[in-house]
Amino acid sequence: MIGQELGGRYEIIERIGSGGMALVYKAHDVLLNRKVAVKILRQQFGHDEEFVRRFRREAQSAASLSHPNVVSIYDVGEEEDTHYIVMEYVEGSNLNDLIKERAPLQAEEAVRIAVQICDALEHAHQNQIIHRDIKPHNILIGRNGRVKVTDFGIARAVTSSTITQTGSVVGSVHYFSPEHAKGISTGEKSDLYSLGIVLYQMLTGRLPFLGESPISVALKHLQDDFEEPRQVNPHIPQSVENIILRSMRKNSSERYDSASEMLEDLETCLKPERLNEPKIAFTQDMEETIAMPAIRGVAAAPLASAGARGTAAAVAGVETKWVDEPEAKRKWVKPLVTVLITLLVIFLVYMGVRTVIGIMDTNEVDVPYVVGQTEAAARQMIADAGLKVEEPVVYEEKKDVPKDTVFEQSKTNMRVKEGSFIKLFVSSGPRLEEMQDFGGRKYEDAVEALVNLGMVEEEQISREDVFDNAEPGSIIAQSVAAGASFDPAAEKIVFTVSKGPETFDMPNLIGMKQQAALNELQKSGLKPGPDSGVVREPSYATEGTVIDQFPYKAGDAVAKGSEVTITVSSGLPDDAVKYTFNILISPAVIGQPSEIRIEYSDARGEKIDWGKKTISDTQSFPVEVVLAPNTEAIVTVYRDGQFTDSFPITYDEAKSGGAGSPAAVPGMAEEPPAEPPAEQPPADQPADQPGQSADNGGGNDERQEN
Repeated sequence: MIGQELGGRYEIIERIGSGGMALVYKAHDVLLNRKVAVKILRQQFGHDEEFVRRFRREAQSAASLSHPNVVSIYDVGEEEDTHYIVMEYVEGSNLNDLIKERAPLQAEEAVRIAVQICDALEHAHQNQIIHRDIKPHNILIGRNGRVKVTDFGIARAVTSSTITQTGSVVGSVHYFSPEHAKGISTGEKSDLYSLGIVLYQMLTGRLPFLGESPISVALKHLQDDFEEPRQVNPHIPQSVENIILRSMRKNSSERYDSASEMLEDLETCLKPERLNEPKIAFTQDMEETIAMPAIRGVAAAPLASAGARGTAAAVAGVETKWVDEPEAKRKWVKPLVTVLITLLVIFLVYMGVRTVIGIMDTNEVDVPYVVGQTEAAARQMIADAGLKVEEPVVYEEKKDVPKDTVFEQSKTNMRVKEGSFIKLFVSSGPRLEEMQDFGGRKYEDAVEALVNLGMVEEEQISREDVFDNAEPGSIIAQSVAAGASFDPAAEKIVFTVSKGPETFDMPNLIGMKQQAALNELQKSGLKPGPDSGVVREPSYATEGTVIDQFPYKAGDAVAKGSEVTITVSSGLPDDAVKYTFNILISPAVIGQPSEIRIEYSDARGEKIDWGKKTISDTQSFPVEVVLAPNTEAIVTVYRDGQFTDSFPITYDEAKSGGAGSPAAVPGMAEEPPAEPPAEQPPADQPADQPGQSADNGGGNDERQEN
């Protein structure tokens, strides 16, 4: 059924319970967007027209109930021979589980639960609805402590043929009222009897009547006394025990007259003045039946048949009826003979059955409680008890039960024949999902997909960032392999996420020679760009020197393997002009050494160091400069660390081959130099600009000035 949709709106999610007549599933109402519980009749009842008719009628009657302690019924439907009832979904557990885990309960808690059950019964009885199947399995306890009674009216739909079917009423027979066991009409007081048994079980942790079969338990309800609650648990207040004793009277006339009366007693029983009240006393039950031996095996069917006819008890196929007939005068002989013959037949059948059972009887053993055990341990416990596991074992998904753990079993709290079969229900673990392949996808997309499956980002999903050539932020690995099954509620997953290639600072290649720059790229793990990674352009830098790098400048973040192109100077541009200063420099004092340092600024850069030289007499210093259009070159002379003079020249002056002033640095006390031979300057050079030259056709002159 899981995954199917009923009525075009109820999507079955998981199985949450089962009984002798129906299976209960958790479902999603897609129309109203809420969780609901869907009870579906077992297939063996689906074709019983009488059962289905009563089932639908009683479900519709229960739907008329509106009470905070009653599970609301929303819908009733049929789809392809599947009959179902849609009801309120209660988050929590049932009272049966609570009793197994914690019984005996404190009196305050048990009474609080019983008050809410009784309140629900009062509301139902006022609406002419008898529950007929009050038991802990049908009492739900929400997470807020609210008690909810479910299965109203369902037990009334049970036909006479179901009482002897193993498993159909095993859970209910322990809570039968005596009139229910007799098969006669039951009413409000039958529900109160069952509530008394539930209260007994909560306070003692045990059932008042146990037997090896449903029939024997039913007979004990009719004829046996139970162990009083305070004998089992002395901590039970006397006022509470009195409620149990009164509600469980075999004579229905001695029970509470109504649920309202019992509710009033429950609400006041824990008051201090009532805790130690006298024990309740009753007159002799006039409806006590003659003690009859428990009937087993073949005797079960006749008893069930008698119960269905609504008469009295039947044993071994012989039915006894009590008919209220006025005794006819002088006609007592025939009835007496009839009674004697009947008693004789009963005695003979009884002795015959005992003889057969004595021959065929086998040992009886207690059924071990294996819920919560692993399947292997449960099988061993059942085998050790002399019992067998009924195959196949039922495996169901249970998110709250560990895998391979038994969460339900048949035939609990009873003794059975050695070799009997026990049905096990084992958890296959939570519903598993298939892990997607998130490789190459964004981390945020993966987180969103997993959160939609129920995972918690902060607790179950994490990331590790590493350098990689993949796009930054994309997933390159995952700890749970793609295609693997996983539990979204428990699994943890780690994604390895790319933060891009590893980067470092781009080295400065400008000013390096071409080969040195290429060597530096290789050393840094970088690659030359297209065409060997070298572009040649004219510039004022020295030929063969790197003047630019692309696309990464010095200091930019760059990853290994990136391509870099360098631009190398191919020489001066065509419009560049070279000019040579021939500067006559004298020492500070002739004959004494002076240190001369020269620097210049031209199209190639600022304050370029030309060099140093120590002189003791006047010498000529040739200094070559390069000029670009609309620029100026300056040569600066330092003598003995002190600024001495500077000599500028413009682009136009250099191009024309002359300068505006002589280039000489005289000494402070120098001897007059010998007169140099006169020379005629070239026709294109002015006579007042000796000692300067240009590479555009001018000559070189030297001149000393005192």
